[in-house]
Amino acid sequence: MRTFAYTALDASGRRKTGFVDAETKEVAISKISADGKFVVEIKESEQKPVQAANVIRGRVTRSDLSLFTRRMADLSAAGLPLDRVLQVISEQSESPVLADVAQQVLESVRGGMPVSEALAQHPKYFSEVYTQTLRAGEASGQFPEVAGKLAEFQEMEVTRRSQIVSAMTYPTVLTLTAVAVVVFLLTFVVPRMSGVFADLGGDLPASTRLLLATTDFITTNGLLILGAIVGAVVLYRGWIATPAGRLSRDTALLKAPLIGPIVQKAVVSRYARVLGMLVYGGVPILESLHLAGLASGNQLFAKRSEAVREDVRDGRAIADAMRDAGAFPPVLTHMVAIGEETGDLPKMLSRVSDSLDFEVDNGMRRLTSLVEPTVVLAMGTIVGFVVLSVLLPIYQAQSLVK
Repeated sequence: MRTFAYTALDASGRRKTGFVDAETKEVAISKISADGKFVVEIKESEQKPVQAANVIRGRVTRSDLSLFTRRMADLSAAGLPLDRVLQVISEQSESPVLADVAQQVLESVRGGMPVSEALAQHPKYFSEVYTQTLRAGEASGQFPEVAGKLAEFQEMEVTRRSQIVSAMTYPTVLTLTAVAVVVFLLTFVVPRMSGVFADLGGDLPASTRLLLATTDFITTNGLLILGAIVGAVVLYRGWIATPAGRLSRDTALLKAPLIGPIVQKAVVSRYARVLGMLVYGGVPILESLHLAGLASGNQLFAKRSEAVREDVRDGRAIADAMRDAGAFPPVLTHMVAIGEETGDLPKMLSRVSDSLDFEVDNGMRRLTSLVEPTVVLAMGTIVGFVVLSVLLPIYQAQSLVK
């Protein structure tokens, strides 16, 4: 038995690579043809194929993955062979996990496996969108260009997340501080004032009675309240882990006041950018629609994208199918229609994504500017209520003494 590495076309015309064991090249071709594939190239492999990658554990950040892709794109564009590219990445990677991954991928590539297929052996770090895009670049002979587009997409994702984290840092710190102050007042300050109120005698004001009842409930049932909060978080995470839960959550996010329009624009922007990148790379349109829906990060949008895919499979134009699906904004459907007419769909999708990214940035700034005074006002109201409830009995006792 000898091992042959082959490149073939399947029934839909997509390029496939793999290995087959046979006594001769003719027998190997017969085995491949029996699976419904047309052999384009076949040669005996000097090394046995890597059947499965060793399990690598560890965390890889989006920044690490973005840098990995950028280096792969730049080095391949400089003319280095892919095995040399992977060797350089393995030696220079700041992430020990990605260095190990690059080393395993290098061994697989030297054994005759395409880079995209070798990376697909590590789905924890490389998504289907990632590997399918690179596979299309390999098939079309535009690997450096496609890898460059993929690196640009990842860099924009990293930038967007950094902007969101920066925008939400101050409101989050302010909210946590407000909660801590309120908890401190209700669990430490007010309970020590209850003895003073008892010594004053007389009927306490309604606000004071409400404050004391709230404080008593919190201090008496503190562990129960904490357990209920933890249980609610666990139940919520379990619920959104189900398909129905994720769909309900994503639908609610799109329809939520204030934040809903921002989320929708962000989802559409990501969808358009991924779809444009896949089409540019040469991924078939039906596969591109499927992968873009998965990459959008929203189950409702992914569901609508599948409906568009089925309509396109039946021969409809993409823009018409999107218009009838109902989840796609007019700006996207119009630009897709123009892209179909001019034959430059990736460029039109990129323009839509850039425009929506600008709107998302403005929306985030407006939302942040609205959250900050709202938190301050809420904290001031609660603290004012506590102070007023504490001072009213004292003033009432002074008036009785006079």
